[in-house]
Amino acid sequence: MDGFGPHELLECYARGVFPMADDRTDEKIYLVDPHLRGVLPLDGFHIPRRLARKIRTEPFEIRTNSAFSEVVGLCAEAAPDRPGTWINQTIEDLYAELHAMGHAHSVECWQGGQLVGGLYGVSLAGAFFGESMFSRVTDASKVALVYLVARLKVGGFQLLDTQFITDHLQRFGTEEIPRKAYQQRLRQALKVQAYFGRADPMTGAEVLQVTIQTS
Repeated sequence: MDGFGPHELLECYARGVFPMADDRTDEKIYLVDPHLRGVLPLDGFHIPRRLARKIRTEPFEIRTNSAFSEVVGLCAEAAPDRPGTWINQTIEDLYAELHAMGHAHSVECWQGGQLVGGLYGVSLAGAFFGESMFSRVTDASKVALVYLVARLKVGGFQLLDTQFITDHLQRFGTEEIPRKAYQQRLRQALKVQAYFGRADPMTGAEVLQVTIQTS
C-alpha cells in the first residue's frame, strides 16, 4: 500500500477496519472488515476466580508503554499455540509510528527484570482496539488484559474491540456482534474523549475493585 501511513491507519480504525498480513515474511498488508466482530464489554468483564486470586498476589510488575517495540516483536514470534503470525515488518513500523503519536500502547508484565508477557493496541477517542498479546510465563497475558480493562474503565473508554473471538478471550466475556452493531458502538465510542494515561499505578486489589465481576 503506497502512501499508507499512520494517519491513514487511524482513519481505517475510525471506519472499523484493521490491517493484517498473510505471514511474517510478506511485506504487504491488507484490510479486514469481519462480518462478526469480537467485543469485550467493559461493564461485563469477567475474571475467573483463580486468576483474581493470582492478581491479588501481584506476581508481576506491571508497566505501560515502557517497552512497546519489544512487546510487538514478541507478539510477532511463533509460539506453540501460534505457529504463524500476521505481524510483519510493515505492521511493526506502522504501529511504532502510532506509538510515537500517542495512539498505540502496551501493557507489560515484568518478572525478575524480564519482560514475560503483555499486549498492545490502539486508542482512538473512546475506543481501544486490542491487537495482540503474548505470554512467556503462565497467565502473564491474562493479567495484562485485566490491567488493560482497569485502565480503560478509569480512562473513560466505551469500547474494547478484540477483532476476533478466541477461547482465551471468551473466558473474559468477549462476545461476537454483527458488523452493523459494531459500527454503531464504534460511532458512539468515537464521540467520547477518553485518556489511556489517566490511571495511576494500581495494586492488584485496586485493579480487581475497578474490574470486579468474578465467578
